[in-house]
Amino acid sequence: MILEATIFNALHELVDNRVFPDFAPEGTPRPYITYQAVGGNPINMIDGTVPDKELTRVQVNVWAGTRLEASGLGKQVENTLRDVAALQTTVLTGRMATFDEATKLRGTMQDFEFFF
Repeated sequence: MILEATIFNALHELVDNRVFPDFAPEGTPRPYITYQAVGGNPINMIDGTVPDKELTRVQVNVWAGTRLEASGLGKQVENTLRDVAALQTTVLTGRMATFDEATKLRGTMQDFEFFF
Protein backbone atom coordinates (compact mmCIF):
# COMPACT_ATOMS: atom_id res chain seq x y z
CA MET A 1 0.00 0.00 0.00
CA ILE A 2 1.23 3.50 -0.82
CA LEU A 3 0.47 5.94 1.98
CA GLU A 4 0.00 8.99 -0.25
CA ALA A 5 -2.55 7.24 -2.47
CA THR A 6 -4.49 6.01 0.55
CA ILE A 7 -4.66 9.50 2.08
CA PHE A 8 -5.79 10.99 -1.24
CA ASN A 9 -8.44 8.31 -1.72
CA ALA A 10 -9.77 8.89 1.79
CA LEU A 11 -10.00 12.68 1.58
CA HIS A 12 -10.48 13.71 -2.05
CA GLU A 13 -14.29 13.76 -1.95
CA LEU A 14 -14.24 16.33 0.87
CA VAL A 15 -12.56 18.95 -1.35
CA ASP A 16 -13.27 17.98 -4.96
CA ASN A 17 -9.87 16.24 -5.42
CA ARG A 18 -7.84 19.14 -3.97
CA VAL A 19 -5.60 17.02 -1.72
CA PHE A 20 -1.85 17.54 -2.12
CA PRO A 21 1.37 16.23 -0.58
CA ASP A 22 3.53 19.01 0.90
CA PHE A 23 1.84 22.09 -0.65
CA ALA A 24 -0.94 23.08 -3.05
CA PRO A 25 -0.09 24.58 -6.44
CA GLU A 26 -0.39 28.36 -6.58
CA GLY A 27 -3.93 29.44 -7.43
CA THR A 28 -5.61 26.28 -6.10
CA PRO A 29 -9.26 27.04 -5.28
CA ARG A 30 -10.11 26.73 -1.61
CA PRO A 31 -10.82 24.80 0.44
CA TYR A 32 -8.02 22.31 0.01
CA ILE A 33 -6.00 19.83 2.06
CA THR A 34 -2.25 19.34 2.27
CA TYR A 35 -0.30 16.72 4.18
CA GLN A 36 3.26 15.61 4.86
CA ALA A 37 5.04 12.91 6.77
CA VAL A 38 6.63 14.47 9.86
CA GLY A 39 8.34 11.44 11.36
CA GLY A 40 7.28 8.39 13.24
CA ASN A 41 8.80 5.46 15.07
CA PRO A 42 10.52 2.99 12.76
CA ILE A 43 9.80 -0.67 13.38
CA ASN A 44 12.99 -2.63 13.93
CA MET A 45 12.91 -6.39 14.13
CA ILE A 46 15.30 -8.09 16.56
CA ASP A 47 16.14 -10.78 14.02
CA GLY A 48 17.03 -8.19 11.35
CA THR A 49 14.12 -8.93 9.04
CA VAL A 50 12.43 -6.08 7.23
CA PRO A 51 8.96 -5.38 8.65
CA ASP A 52 6.03 -5.44 6.25
CA LYS A 53 4.35 -2.45 7.96
CA GLU A 54 5.32 1.11 8.80
CA LEU A 55 4.38 3.49 11.60
CA THR A 56 4.34 7.03 10.23
CA ARG A 57 3.32 10.38 11.72
CA VAL A 58 1.55 12.65 9.23
CA GLN A 59 0.45 16.26 9.62
CA VAL A 60 -2.75 17.09 7.75
CA ASN A 61 -3.54 20.73 7.00
CA VAL A 62 -6.87 22.19 5.90
CA TRP A 63 -6.95 25.58 4.17
CA ALA A 64 -10.11 27.64 3.68
CA GLY A 65 -11.39 31.19 3.41
CA THR A 66 -13.05 31.36 6.84
CA ARG A 67 -12.37 30.00 10.31
CA LEU A 68 -15.74 28.19 10.40
CA GLU A 69 -15.08 26.47 7.06
CA ALA A 70 -11.56 25.44 8.10
CA SER A 71 -12.69 24.12 11.48
CA GLY A 72 -15.64 22.20 10.04
CA LEU A 73 -13.56 20.64 7.29
CA GLY A 74 -10.80 19.81 9.79
CA LYS A 75 -13.31 17.83 11.85
CA GLN A 76 -14.50 16.00 8.71
CA VAL A 77 -10.88 15.09 7.91
CA GLU A 78 -10.37 13.69 11.41
CA ASN A 79 -13.56 11.64 11.27
CA THR A 80 -12.79 10.34 7.78
CA LEU A 81 -9.23 9.26 8.62
CA ARG A 82 -10.42 7.47 11.78
CA ASP A 83 -12.61 5.27 9.55
CA VAL A 84 -9.89 4.16 7.09
CA ALA A 85 -9.21 0.61 8.23
CA ALA A 86 -6.10 0.28 6.05
CA LEU A 87 -4.39 3.15 7.91
CA GLN A 88 -5.18 1.99 11.46
CA THR A 89 -5.32 5.68 12.40
CA THR A 90 -4.38 7.08 15.78
CA VAL A 91 -5.22 10.76 16.33
CA LEU A 92 -2.16 12.26 18.02
CA THR A 93 -3.14 15.91 18.45
CA GLY A 94 -6.18 18.10 18.50
CA ARG A 95 -6.70 20.49 15.62
CA MET A 96 -4.64 23.66 15.87
CA ALA A 97 -5.99 26.82 14.22
CA THR A 98 -3.61 28.71 11.97
CA PHE A 99 -3.61 31.73 9.63
CA ASP A 100 -1.38 32.26 6.62
CA GLU A 101 -0.62 35.97 6.29
CA ALA A 102 0.58 35.74 2.68
CA THR A 103 -2.56 34.05 1.34
CA LYS A 104 -5.02 35.29 4.00
CA LEU A 105 -6.22 31.69 4.41
CA ARG A 106 -7.43 30.17 7.66
CA GLY A 107 -6.42 26.63 8.42
CA THR A 108 -6.15 23.75 10.80
CA MET A 109 -3.19 21.48 11.45
CA GLN A 110 -3.48 18.05 13.04
CA ASP A 111 -1.13 15.08 13.49
CA PHE A 112 -2.08 11.46 12.93
CA GLU A 113 -0.17 8.22 13.21
CA PHE A 114 -0.77 5.57 10.57
CA PHE A 115 0.17 1.89 10.94
CA PHE A 116 0.01 0.49 7.45
